[in-house]
Amino acid sequence: MNKFAHMSDIHLGAHREPVLQQLELKCFNLAMDTCAELGLDFVLISGDLFHVGIPDLGVVNAAVKKMRELQEEGIRIYAIYGSHDYNPASTSVIDVIETAGLLTNVSRWRELKGKVRLDFCRDPKTGAKLTGLSARRIGLESKHYENLEKRNLEEEDGFKIFAFHSGITELKPPHLSEMETIPISYLPRGFDYYAGGHIHERGVFRLPGYESVVFPGPLFTGYGGDIEVTARGEKRGFYVVSFEDRVKKVEFTQVESFDGRYVEYDATGKNSMQAAKEIRRELDRLDVSGKVVALKVRGELSGGKTSDISFSDFRTNLAERGALHVYVNRHALTSREYTQIKFSGEDTSTIEAKSFKERIGDVKVAQRSLKGERGVALAQELLKVLRQDAKMDESKKAYLERLVKDGVHVLGLKETIDVEE
Repeated sequence: MNKFAHMSDIHLGAHREPVLQQLELKCFNLAMDTCAELGLDFVLISGDLFHVGIPDLGVVNAAVKKMRELQEEGIRIYAIYGSHDYNPASTSVIDVIETAGLLTNVSRWRELKGKVRLDFCRDPKTGAKLTGLSARRIGLESKHYENLEKRNLEEEDGFKIFAFHSGITELKPPHLSEMETIPISYLPRGFDYYAGGHIHERGVFRLPGYESVVFPGPLFTGYGGDIEVTARGEKRGFYVVSFEDRVKKVEFTQVESFDGRYVEYDATGKNSMQAAKEIRRELDRLDVSGKVVALKVRGELSGGKTSDISFSDFRTNLAERGALHVYVNRHALTSREYTQIKFSGEDTSTIEAKSFKERIGDVKVAQRSLKGERGVALAQELLKVLRQDAKMDESKKAYLERLVKDGVHVLGLKETIDVEE
């Protein structure tokens, strides 16, 4: 019986906090070690191995070391770009690792007479045939699916896997209603396994013509919302797929990420002083030693300001009691007395998307790509570029020139802009 691991949304390098960085890498190492212990034939990563296209070199070095260990066990790693580790303007770290021979990008596409044609990558040990589409720049990814030549893919014989990094419209969770997705019909029919990524919830689905559409969810956590879900007890890990000529079993394998404690408090109808006391009382009841604590506070205060509640004091107290890390979500906390523009959401990217969507109508331009949903997506892509950190030993001028170049590329412009020192 052949077996492979399907994982996605690992998001290495997502966190700046040293504790979360250590837990993140520990989780990845444990997943790789588990694959070796299970004697799997290969590993397939459906995007977002890293959180950014050019991550911190220390993170890359640690990941490469563990990937090499897996390769030495005779276990190949296959992957596609995710929306995070795809770099819109230059070479991604995924390309570098592939050049080093430590993974194979199975998204092998070319344009032929206006159609996107994919080639298969054959695993030499099992004979499994892998292909798929990587996440791309917003708009281009959807266009690739629309123009995908499916006939050659559907007529190919053998055990076939299609990897993708996108939400499926028919399977979209209600709380992700604003997320861009693709209809299942964009994927070629008749594959034995559809290895999904991007959706941070795990599940195994079956749709007419599409057997085994699978999302593993995040291996660790890329966002604060993931920390909340893990702290509530959600299991993290990957799927192990057993197959011969067809899929025989799809089994979830848990990887321990962290031990968490979760507190949710509704401040509706309470004044700021009362809310602060009640939150503190809830936190005091917890055993937090060696735990990651997630605190979510929502609702509208009847009196006082949201800033009257000292969340920094909560963090300090919990840290003194041995908490490894404290994550606070107060995005949905408002005050009746002190109104301000607020956008509720589970994580920063959701809030940013809602903020852009709220203001996109104020943009007075003729170009269609800067309006509506496309404009929102383009704004998010540009913001992602502008958030890039300077590389090691990179001068300020070189850093600014790179940001300008990447920004111009995202906007589809051709002008050359000189940056002064």
